[in-house]
This record gives sequence, structure tokens and C-alpha cells, in this order.
Amino acid sequence: MAPSEPTQNLVETRGLAKKYGAGVLALQGLNLTIHRGEVYGLLGPNGAGKTTTLRLLTGLIKPSSGSATVAGGSPGSGQSLAHVGAMVETPAFWPYLSGRDNLRLLARYCRLPDRRVATVLAEVAMTEPADRAVGTYSTGMKQRLGVAAALLKDPALLILDEPTNGLDPQGIVEFRDLIKNIGQGERTVLLSSHLLSEVEQICTRVGVIRRGALVAEGTIDEIRGGSQLMIRAQPVDLARRVLEEAVGAENVTLRDGAFGLKVDMGQTASIAKLLVTAGVDLTELRPGERSLEDVFMELTGTEGGL
Repeated sequence: MAPSEPTQNLVETRGLAKKYGAGVLALQGLNLTIHRGEVYGLLGPNGAGKTTTLRLLTGLIKPSSGSATVAGGSPGSGQSLAHVGAMVETPAFWPYLSGRDNLRLLARYCRLPDRRVATVLAEVAMTEPADRAVGTYSTGMKQRLGVAAALLKDPALLILDEPTNGLDPQGIVEFRDLIKNIGQGERTVLLSSHLLSEVEQICTRVGVIRRGALVAEGTIDEIRGGSQLMIRAQPVDLARRVLEEAVGAENVTLRDGAFGLKVDMGQTASIAKLLVTAGVDLTELRPGERSLEDVFMELTGTEGGL
């Protein structure tokens, strides 16, 4: 009997947790919902639990507690794997075989026709170098071949773990365009990354992980929180005191010499009057948007680096 088609939500987790030896809690209480047809970015510092999450969703490791459904089945089950393609961590191939022959072996192992090899090579723009030995490939070419391998089954869900690691700036741009093309139509892409620009330009929705826990989820606009009031003023200490008294310290951020206020834009005139009355030299006042970097730093701090 052929596996049934996955439901509208391709990934659902409830309270998913993973604890390693010596009490190391890599993931705790993770609740994710990923819809069909979206490019979902799992964003977080190095060591936040992104790769652990993907390994759990592909059945490579078992959870300590909680549950997950991936493409209509439990992670690692035949029902799930029939609809999932994945590249978790660095792809590995036989270096002395050509890219085409590596994919042919994988296709036959998966009981797929050889014609799928030509199709996926074209999809990742690897037709021309496909007959060269993989040992001669650049990092970017190996990454593309890894995606081609993950696409062999024409999966409903494609899982990619830090797909642009090790690529130069040009390679990152090319790979970004590749993922955009792959993530069109009904196919769903779940990728992990710590590169903010990559996520911002590719993803439909984002989940932010900190120390193994999901701390925010939504579209890029929802994560950023929409518009805010941007202010530059001197002296900074006096301006900060006035602003925090006016709108609350939790609604005031200071970055690169500019204040960001999470307030109704209708308060602009009254805030400007308060600053001037207090003797503050107001040099800039304008509406703006919080960057994804600002929000990321607020949510995760500096742990693990960017």
C-alpha cells in the first residue's frame, strides 16, 4: 500500500525535548507547526539546538520526551520518510565517483528510476559538472549535490541544516536563489541557520530558538514587531531617562547611538516636546522598523555568537 499524502501541517511537535548524558538539555518543550508550501527558517545562535531539532524530525535520534508528526507519520517511520528529503550537517559522497553516479546509486537504493537523477541535477544547476569526480568539487558544488540527493524522492518536505556553511559570499547568493526556486508551489522547505540575512530574504516564517527553547515564531514582520519610532538625541543619558519615564524602559532600546521606541506613532509630537523641554538636543526623529538583527539580539543575547 502506498503511503498516504501528508496533511496540511507537514511538521507538528508538542513538548519535544532531548537530554544527552550528564544532564545536558539540548532541547526543551519545543512546539512547532510548519505549513505546507512555506519556507520555514529555524534561527538561533550556534549551539541553540537547531541541528538537534532537525535530527529529531528526521528520526536520526529519539526524543527524551514529547511527540512529533512529520509529513503524516512519526519521525523516521516509512510513512514520514516517503515524503521527506534531508541534508543534515555536511553531505557525504564517494569522492572517486562522479556526482551523477553517486546519485544513481542513491536512486537505486531508494528504488527510484534513473531519470530522476537528470531531473534533480537540472533543478540544482549541476548538469554540466555531474560527470566529474566529486573529489574535484568545490564546497558549493558539494552542497548543491547534497540538495539534489535530498530531492531525489521529490519530497513534500525538504530539510536543510545550515545549507550555506562554508560558502563564499557569491556562493551564498547563488544558494539563496536556489532555495527560493526549490521552495515554490506545494513543496515545503525547513532550514536552520544563524545567518540573519539568509533567513530574512528566503523564509516565509521563522522560529527563533534560544538554549533549546522556542522564544518567538511568526512571519518576519511579526517577529520584528512592525514600525517603531527612531530617535537620535544628546546627551544620551538624559534622553534615555526621559524616554524610559515616558514610555517604559521595556519599550526603549539603544543601538549604535539611536533610540528605538515601541510606541504608537501618534505619540511622536508629545515625545519630541518632552525631550526638548528637558533640555535634550533632538537631532533625528523618524518612523522606522526594527531590524531582524535587533530582535535576534533581544531574544537570544550573545550566547553562542552569530
